[in-house]
Amino acid sequence: MKWAPVIGLEIHIHLKTKTKMFCRCELEYGAEENSRTCPVCLAHPGTLPVPNARAIEMTILLGHALQCEVVERSVFHRKHYFYPDLPKGYQISQYDQPLCVNGRFALADGSEVGITRAHLEEDAAKNVHMGGSGGRIAGADRTLVDYNRAGTPLVEIVTEPDLRSSEQAKRFLQLLRQTVVELGISDAEMEKGSLRFDVNVSIRPEGSDELRTRTELKNMNSFNFAAKGIEREIKRQIGIYESGGEVEQETLHFDPGNESAPPLRSKEEAQDYRYLPEPDLVPLVPGRELVERLRGELPELPGARIARLADELDTDLAEGLVTSGRDRLFEQVPGERRAVANVLMNQWAATGVDPAAVDADELGKLIEARDRIPRAAFTEALEATGEPGFEAERYLADGQIEATADLEPLVEHVLAANPSQVDDYRGGKEGLLGFFVGQVMKETGGRANPKLVNELLREKLKA
Repeated sequence: MKWAPVIGLEIHIHLKTKTKMFCRCELEYGAEENSRTCPVCLAHPGTLPVPNARAIEMTILLGHALQCEVVERSVFHRKHYFYPDLPKGYQISQYDQPLCVNGRFALADGSEVGITRAHLEEDAAKNVHMGGSGGRIAGADRTLVDYNRAGTPLVEIVTEPDLRSSEQAKRFLQLLRQTVVELGISDAEMEKGSLRFDVNVSIRPEGSDELRTRTELKNMNSFNFAAKGIEREIKRQIGIYESGGEVEQETLHFDPGNESAPPLRSKEEAQDYRYLPEPDLVPLVPGRELVERLRGELPELPGARIARLADELDTDLAEGLVTSGRDRLFEQVPGERRAVANVLMNQWAATGVDPAAVDADELGKLIEARDRIPRAAFTEALEATGEPGFEAERYLADGQIEATADLEPLVEHVLAANPSQVDDYRGGKEGLLGFFVGQVMKETGGRANPKLVNELLREKLKA
């Protein structure tokens, strides 16, 4: 039997506000533990939450980018569960009346992913596991809690189960991250935990419309790990069904360092959290004027730019430029479009230079001359493109040796210095041609035109 994956995502994004969601504690990544707390985010008795207006605006802006409907009335709820990182014993979130609903997100391959909802909530604190290996709970002898993160504004995006492969899920996440960053609502830095996602995976017989039992891969923070985890879980579920078993609904921990995904717990349903409306917060009713003003602030989104650039490049190259944040520079650099795109996505990408620091015209001159200067000099020049006052001419002036009259004496010198290799070549060991080319390149410091060197050597070795 052939099986078809069914994949949905839950994405959690820290919003880039100055203060927390329901109090006025400043947000600062890396601050001393428990130094950004107050009675509200520590859940002292008698304290009351006050919503962060900027976080609400950011969520509405994101909702527009996801082509969601921004509802006229939204409600905060208490989501109950008991864990050391949740000081109140519940999380203020949204349940059946989220702020943004019924959206869709277009991918570069022409498909669309349905967006069930995008809602606001507060993040939990951070558990720090001590005495173990790699900061994991397994093997730790104690756990400390840093409440700096408790109460951070968090938007959760829930997709429909519309994704059909690990690669498609990976590309969705990359494009979504770029969209969030360009909206200015989050840094979405996975290594800092400001972008995390859970992956729901199930399989069904190919051609079927049924939705089978799903499992959840929890708190992933790498696109590649997400793709690996999905592939591994698909194989695991296929093995269970084909051996006559049934997949259990549970939450799994994906460990990229081994081939297992150990279960954390059985997967909860809504009733397990005992949702109830937050009695200390009134319903959220965003004014239509505010909603329309924020709609007008949307820039050209990454998905639209991919479609536009795909008219002059292939879709994969256009998608790579946009999701890497290099497409703005690409559009400014003059020259043959595919050549510019390929250099930006390969040799130039390896330099780590900030695109905003580059003089596009000078970079264009360099790319146009890439076949006329030695590879080492070209690489060195690319690494210098972010320096103030960079000029391509400095590197072009020291270009390749192209004249036959200049290279011919060097070729003759190399052949005269290696008589035994010349005899071996003429005796049938034609692979020695690479040795002679290397010697000439060494003599010229890599500046000789290798194609011309090859031609001259072949001609001389025939004699």
